[in-house]
Amino acid sequence: MSVPAMSALPSPPPPAAVPAPHTTEARFEPLTVQRLDALLEVEAAAYTHPWTRGNFIDAMAAGYQAQLLMAGDTLIGYFVAMRGVDEVHLLNITVAPAFQHQGWARVMLDALALWSRGQQAQWLWLEVRIGNLRARQIYEAHGYQVVGQRKRYYPAHADEREDAIVMSLKL
Repeated sequence: MSVPAMSALPSPPPPAAVPAPHTTEARFEPLTVQRLDALLEVEAAAYTHPWTRGNFIDAMAAGYQAQLLMAGDTLIGYFVAMRGVDEVHLLNITVAPAFQHQGWARVMLDALALWSRGQQAQWLWLEVRIGNLRARQIYEAHGYQVVGQRKRYYPAHADEREDAIVMSLKL
């Protein structure tokens, strides 16, 4: 019986040739004034009509749920939500442009839903620009349903306005 020589068998690639999967350890923390400058940089990079410092200060003062998704000292994203009687309204959710298309929006939507259930909310509501197809796809994949449309809701180019799609999720 003949046994092939070891050199005749294919050898596995050396460990350095196998790329390690990219993983990022992340955590949530409440928005604070100390983190506001970093958030505003992301907000300005992500939107043509960003929220202002005053919008975020007002949200914190009102006690809205404002959470940052952090990897070390790097801001991955954030969301701001307002609690109602039996519902939560998502006011702003943003993934930093450098971290988009990596699933972080879904992580934040899961965290928001978990927090909302803990607040005894029955529904999550949001508005999204009619032209923001990527965000609409993410929300729909997460179970949100289109329930209406708000005409001329968002500022757009020059004096134009853009409609919003209203979406909800039954918790």
